[in-house]
Amino acid sequence: MEYKHTHNHDINLSNAFKTGIIINILFVIVEALSGYFSNSMALIADAGHNLSDVLALVFSWIAVILSQRQPTLKFTYGFRRSTILIALLNTILLLVAVIFIIYETFGRLHKPMEVNARNVMIVASIGIGVNAFTAFLFMKDKKKDLNIRSAFVHFVADALVSLGVVVAGIIITFTGIQWIDSVVSFAIIAVILYGSYNLLIDSVNLALDAVPENIKIELVRDYLAGLTEVSGVHDLHIWSLGTTDAALTVHLTTCMPTNVSFISSIQRQLHDQFNIEHSTIQVEYGDMEDCGNKF
Repeated sequence: MEYKHTHNHDINLSNAFKTGIIINILFVIVEALSGYFSNSMALIADAGHNLSDVLALVFSWIAVILSQRQPTLKFTYGFRRSTILIALLNTILLLVAVIFIIYETFGRLHKPMEVNARNVMIVASIGIGVNAFTAFLFMKDKKKDLNIRSAFVHFVADALVSLGVVVAGIIITFTGIQWIDSVVSFAIIAVILYGSYNLLIDSVNLALDAVPENIKIELVRDYLAGLTEVSGVHDLHIWSLGTTDAALTVHLTTCMPTNVSFISSIQRQLHDQFNIEHSTIQVEYGDMEDCGNKF
């Protein structure tokens, strides 16, 4: 028997996605052009980083839309796992951005150019506001979906990176040391790699049907084994249907005959205590000798 909990998958994030995508596309264009005319590799690197995040935002929005589509005869779970594929794609985009930034930064180290520090500070300051505002759009729902959480983390990191670019502009203004611009570029690379690593690990775990991070399988097993009627717990599996929903299958050996209400009660508890949305439970009435320790 499968428990189908009535819940709302349709988190209304359309306005947040639309707003975040539009303002960040406009800012990426401004930042890239400013970096080119100001001879600032730090600004160009930050623009490349922001562009990867805009693309990630677009793909995340597509994933959310796909996840809301109803199941079909072929895709009986619907399209929620598309959110996992999108999370993996986001990681690849970030790594591509890293390669581009490394290549350009090493090129500037061999051929240094005078940086217009004033323009760098102005544009990067705007970037702090744009990235902080975008992160704020997703702050409320960041715990509900891996893609939303990754978007939130990315834009918080972007705000901090933009702050670093502002600091670089200040240092260049007062010292005239041009290579500080390249140092900031490498700092941005470190930030991207750190974010990519964490996102990659989470995405691969979900793709390989690992137990979701927010669920402790030991506690689930202890709960099931602790039920008075249950003498054995077998074939317990917990995995993610997407970046938001978890599923469970388990075989329970019982000490006594049970009915539908017994299963329904367990499924409600699995949902309320462990946030497991879909549970399939097979009950097997076992040998009474197995129940000796229960009574």
